[in-house]
Amino acid sequence: MPSIGYLLKRVKEMDKNAMLEKVNSIHEKTGRSRLNIIMDMQKCASKYGAGYMDYDLFEMYNLTDEQRDTYLTRGRNNDLVTKYCDLNYLHYFTHKDEFNEKFNKYLKRDWIKVNGTKKEDILEFMRKHGEFMAKPIEGGCGKGIEKININSYNSLDEIYNYLTKENANYELEEVIKQHKEVSKIYPDAINTVRVVTVLKDNKPHIICTYFRIGNGKKCVDNFNSGGMVAPVDEKTGIVRSVAIDKNKNIYSKHPQTNEPIEGFKFPYWNEAMEMAKEASLVIPQMGYVGWDVAFTPEGPVFVEGNEFPGHDIYQLPVHTPDKIGMMPKFRNL
Repeated sequence: MPSIGYLLKRVKEMDKNAMLEKVNSIHEKTGRSRLNIIMDMQKCASKYGAGYMDYDLFEMYNLTDEQRDTYLTRGRNNDLVTKYCDLNYLHYFTHKDEFNEKFNKYLKRDWIKVNGTKKEDILEFMRKHGEFMAKPIEGGCGKGIEKININSYNSLDEIYNYLTKENANYELEEVIKQHKEVSKIYPDAINTVRVVTVLKDNKPHIICTYFRIGNGKKCVDNFNSGGMVAPVDEKTGIVRSVAIDKNKNIYSKHPQTNEPIEGFKFPYWNEAMEMAKEASLVIPQMGYVGWDVAFTPEGPVFVEGNEFPGHDIYQLPVHTPDKIGMMPKFRNL
């Protein structure tokens, strides 16, 4: 078995290799020397808490120091979590079953935890719904989430055995029925809006709202799992720019449905904003949360809440033509 020291060394080597790939890519784009880029990366890390991924993603090599200081970097995002959140309450967001119990009012769908629940209750859930989402209780970025149809298996016992295999820890959810207007854009996933709230002096503030859209026949809309994002005006619910994926491909229309993205107006927008504000008061010790809101024919519902609301999708270059990031919104609270 490899030693811990060896594994840590390998991780460092992987990080170094990934960083050098970014350096080479930026060198090809800009013509700047690799040494200059590395030194500038180090400067951004020490002054603004930006790692090499932030440096590349936000194209900080094209920004002045004054502009760089407006960006919400990974380091700054971690500081905000520490500032606004009591880490003893993180478990309500890191464990999907605990989140569902605490925020059940806003889910408006059936769900059930697999481990620790009677087998017959699990089988009855499957019989009732036929098709459902199986989500790892821990984890993020849409990883490990599956849509299961009982007709694709020989028996319910086969599905049950799969869900209870060694080290498995799932919760099952009724499939959300997506509003037809949202579904037109991409029908293979529940396309959500990330609503970031901050609770200050017991008053909820909406920092930003971003449309997360699935792609490539995947059943999730996560940016880090092949999805795309576009900013939404938090007052009107209108998508105010094109969408972009992690590879920096830009979409004015969805590549699979040809439906326009920019200019789309969400149904039940005011209700969604009020829901996020109300929910932010449920656990006031968690004052900085990213809520993933889905839209159904009957209104908005939560898919999940994020204890680390992320920072990468909110200030991508195509969405920040003025080269101003998210930090002023936090500073002005």
